[in-house]
Amino acid sequence: MKRIFFTLIALATLLTVNGQSRVIEIENPSMRVYLPEQSTATGRAVVACPGGGYTHLAKDHEGYDWAPFYNKQGIAYAVVCYRFPKGNPELPVSDAMNAVKIMRDSAEVWGINPHDIGIMGSSAGGHLASTVATHAEPASRPDFQILFYPVITMDKSYTHLGSHDNLIGKDATPADELLYSNEKQVTDTTPRAFIVFSDDDTVVPPMNGVNYYAALHNNGVPAVIHIYPSGGHGWGIGEWFKYKAEMQADLKAWLESF
Repeated sequence: MKRIFFTLIALATLLTVNGQSRVIEIENPSMRVYLPEQSTATGRAVVACPGGGYTHLAKDHEGYDWAPFYNKQGIAYAVVCYRFPKGNPELPVSDAMNAVKIMRDSAEVWGINPHDIGIMGSSAGGHLASTVATHAEPASRPDFQILFYPVITMDKSYTHLGSHDNLIGKDATPADELLYSNEKQVTDTTPRAFIVFSDDDTVVPPMNGVNYYAALHNNGVPAVIHIYPSGGHGWGIGEWFKYKAEMQADLKAWLESF
């Protein structure tokens, strides 16, 4: 595994919570790229957006710790430290879109297929990933999306209110709520999706994923959704998640299906 620090450089403050490092302030975005061994490289790549309610980044178990899983499958992997919106959603969205474009523009150098680049996101990072998938122009649009317990909607009746307020503000207009309710932004050009939740997630209601899956299905976009019996929210690739093995097997099988 070869690791590259691609600097858009991050100037960040770190906070350690329950043994996990979390970025709580970013002045400039950055991306860390992990390349698989050349002999096993498939040309596929995944760009990850860790979660954290748009106020911090759970960069380890929802970011860097995933690198071996992907590299063992010959998949290049990158983690984006994006800026926090503080009411300006264009900041994180532009950072994530630029990350996909950088991977595509660097495809020849890094041995990547420019038409096989996916985006992954967890929780609020899942909202960011699905925003890129539904809003980006072709140059920055991923070819597939992997969403872990994602915030999808800005509908206050079942969104994660912290993500809503940090992204578009407590007093967001109905137009802004509609724009960033990604289940309302799906078209037949939206990339295929893998969506996972725990049934007992009380932080981000699983209906976020169910309604997004339905919108994808209704637009003819290939998608799968898995809802595990328990696990709560925010498990990432942590060993504490009871269904980690099943989740990884489901994801691997999906990645091998196209």
